[in-house]
Amino acid sequence: MTFDSNPLFGKLTLIGIGLIGSAIAHASRRAGLAAHIACYDRSAEVLETVRRLGYADSTHAELAGAVREADLVILCTPVGSFGELAREMAPHLKNGAIVSDVGGVKAAVVRDVGPHVPEGVHFVPAHPIAGTEQSGPEAGFAELFDGRWCILTPPPGTDAAALETMKDFWHRCGSDVEIMDPRHHDLALAVTSHVPHLIAYNIVGTADDLETVTEGEVIKYSAGGFRDFTRIAASDPTMWRDIFLNNREAVLEVLARFTEDLSLLQRAIRWGDGDTLFNLFTRTRAIRRGIVSAGQDSAEPNFGRNRPKPGEKK
Repeated sequence: MTFDSNPLFGKLTLIGIGLIGSAIAHASRRAGLAAHIACYDRSAEVLETVRRLGYADSTHAELAGAVREADLVILCTPVGSFGELAREMAPHLKNGAIVSDVGGVKAAVVRDVGPHVPEGVHFVPAHPIAGTEQSGPEAGFAELFDGRWCILTPPPGTDAAALETMKDFWHRCGSDVEIMDPRHHDLALAVTSHVPHLIAYNIVGTADDLETVTEGEVIKYSAGGFRDFTRIAASDPTMWRDIFLNNREAVLEVLARFTEDLSLLQRAIRWGDGDTLFNLFTRTRAIRRGIVSAGQDSAEPNFGRNRPKPGEKK
């Protein structure tokens, strides 16, 4: 992948340094996207880790200093904190700056952040659809966004130049970019991400409840299906709590449909309806193949889970 090394921004400020925040810092360094990268976090331990790893030019425990003179500010904390952060940093944003985010829900972000964005500051919400089950300031790496989608959900009246700049930013981080209405985004992600995570959390919780009955066999004999559920369910609990609380309508709508479909499967198993089961499994297998063909996962054995991390040698 070839990158334009001309900086898009004089100063990029990242608010909250976990997996995504640190990955943006690494990707921005790789692509030369900012002359200065500033990182803000409330944790002194996190800031010390950032300094040790060296992917920021400055670290800040105070929000005003972090965002002052920033050309781009990206909120990378759990979405439940966005409104308060936006209110606190608003007086310190310079005219012409862009405010964005990486939240997994978008209608709530527009609702909570939009009213605090000052006149002359541009608001372009974003959702990079990339991640791992790891979290924290050491978890990010520059290749996280390569070949993945980033969805931008600009509110009505968004400055066209600011939108184009954010499209360029995410392209140069390695992502493909899509523009989408915030509510449509929330429904689409409820199907593809939010409800699957909820199911994973639930089935792993059920298995944990059963451990007293099975005397540890759930863990001992975990096969691929359950193992991959635990991988998903290991994701950051604060982030996912806030996603479900801020996308409840779409999640409940998809859960209602899922419950209906689950009842049909239950009936098919009870009455020995093999045709219904076979037809469903055939249809879902085709969807899996489509995901692999689209480059969103690997067809390697074990779903590519044993592939080396970017930069590692086999």
